[in-house]
Amino acid sequence: MMQPAPARQPTLYEALEALPEGVIGEILNGQLHTQPRPSKHHARVAVRVDRSIGRGYDDGIDGPGGWWIFVEPEVHFVRDIEVAVPDLAGWQRERMPLLPLPEDHRFEVVPDWVCEILSPSTKRKDRQDKMPLYARYGVRYAWLIDPVEQTLEVYRLEAGAWVEVGRFAGSDRVTALPFEAVSIDLEGLWLLQQPPRLVGH
Repeated sequence: MMQPAPARQPTLYEALEALPEGVIGEILNGQLHTQPRPSKHHARVAVRVDRSIGRGYDDGIDGPGGWWIFVEPEVHFVRDIEVAVPDLAGWQRERMPLLPLPEDHRFEVVPDWVCEILSPSTKRKDRQDKMPLYARYGVRYAWLIDPVEQTLEVYRLEAGAWVEVGRFAGSDRVTALPFEAVSIDLEGLWLLQQPPRLVGH
C-alpha cells in the first residue's frame, strides 16, 4: 500500500506572506524573523526623519530632489529568499527611475541608503544581522538611530565594510551623508521620549 505523500511545507516567503496583519516579517540569513509593528514613538521618529529628508530629496522642495524615500519598504536582495524591511530606505532615481508596479510590493533594486531605528527588542538584529546583510549587497549608506540613547550613527560602505563617518547626539542639528543639503533637528526626534511635564495651577 502506497504511503501518502508528505504534506508540502511552505517556503519561508510563503510563511512571511501568511503572517497576520500587524506583524513584520524578514528573511535574514535563511531564517524568518518576525516582530510586531513599531511603537508609536518608534513610528514617530521614522515619520520625522522622512519629513526632514523627503521634502528636500524626494519632493525636491528646498533641496536637490533626485531620490525616492520610503518608510518600511519590503526589499528583496534575492527574490523571496533574502528579504529585509528597513525602517526607511532611499534610492537615487538615476538608479531606479521607475517605481515597482502598484500591485507588486517588492523592491528588488538595492537601496542607496537605509535607516534603522533601534529598539531594545530589535537593536541586536539590526546591528548583527541586518547591517552585515546591507554591506554584503552593496547599500552605500546606513543610519542607526537610537531613541533611548538619543544618538544618530552614520556609516558609509568602503571596500565592503562599514566605516562610521559621523556620530551625533542630544540636541545636535545634523547634516549627514548622503543628505548634506538638509539638516535634521535631533531634539525634535526625542520629544516623545520625554516624560510629560506637569503644569501647576
